[in-house]
Amino acid sequence: MNESHNAIAGSAPSGDGHVSELDKRYMAAAIRFSRRHLGITGTNPSVATLIVADNGFGPVIVGRGVTAEGGRPHAETQALAEAGELAKGATAYVTLEPCAHHGHTPPCAMALVNAGIRRVVAASSDPDPRVAGRGYQILRDAGIEVVTGVCREQGDDELAGYLSRSFRKRPEVMLKLALSVDGYVGCVGRGQIAITGAVSIAQVHMRRAQTDAILIGAGTVIADDPVLNCRLPGLQDRSPIRIILDSDLRIPLTSKLVRSARQFPLWIAANNDADPAKRRQLIEAGCRILATECENDKIALPELLDDLAAQGIATVMVEGGAVVAGAFLAQGLVDRLMIFDGPNPILPNGDGQALAVEGLQAFIAADFVKTGEMHFASDVLSEYKRR
Repeated sequence: MNESHNAIAGSAPSGDGHVSELDKRYMAAAIRFSRRHLGITGTNPSVATLIVADNGFGPVIVGRGVTAEGGRPHAETQALAEAGELAKGATAYVTLEPCAHHGHTPPCAMALVNAGIRRVVAASSDPDPRVAGRGYQILRDAGIEVVTGVCREQGDDELAGYLSRSFRKRPEVMLKLALSVDGYVGCVGRGQIAITGAVSIAQVHMRRAQTDAILIGAGTVIADDPVLNCRLPGLQDRSPIRIILDSDLRIPLTSKLVRSARQFPLWIAANNDADPAKRRQLIEAGCRILATECENDKIALPELLDDLAAQGIATVMVEGGAVVAGAFLAQGLVDRLMIFDGPNPILPNGDGQALAVEGLQAFIAADFVKTGEMHFASDVLSEYKRR
């Protein structure tokens, strides 16, 4: 993250007390638990809290909570409710600094104080000016031991979308690409091409379930007619908002996207001068039209991302074709890369025009660092983060 975030969070654990290996283990567990509601907590981040008490036979988790769907209630109040009287004298592990401002409910920092918590261990500090340090101060003023920055790097990583929206006023952008063994993402005139296998596809759908919005261009809609929802059993309701870059409103009214607009939200970024009759038809079909700035008949991507952040979108997964992927990379708007390498060439018979993301390897070498690699049958997933 940027310098202002480092100044708030610090590069190492700090606070009033000692950090043990057990603290790190419980915090790692809390961070994993926070992933439970990624993508479904509205404008609030998905935060987790574990309440750990020692009854004389060793520490045990007596309460846990994660930000509820839609953003309320917060993790701390849920964990305290589950712990009940066992919270007195216990340690609370929080992945984000407890809130300090009065909203629909009292501050979570005060809830921890009133419950009799003895010690609070935190991963990330909250950049929200209503909180930033105030949550910790409420706890310290009440005599609670506070240790901050425990597993901060991992905590910040899970909160990257929220931190990006707070500091840079735009969502975190992840670009997902599937590449054939010869380096292509598609082929003109052949529609959808299965580059990867079923296990890799399931991984992509899991990421969709954890993301606020998914974005493609109108060209991909016309060529592939996708749905862009999450199709994993039991997770269909966690499908992200679908966003289409379509300055001239070329998207067909008969497309699967438009026909499913009342089931899964569909936002279309379009030029203000686009066909008003087509605009009305799309709105009547349940679509939302985003009035966006255009340059040379292309959607102005930085301004679009600013607008999305202002509406509470913290994470965007770009699944567009070569043109959209190249535009996001060229403008320095990609924060993470998720690249699947498939085992087969895309043009075994030499037919059609293959599509590649221009300069992809150069962008990776210059701007990104590899953070992980996984194998799914014959496919390889490589993940990268901006330096």
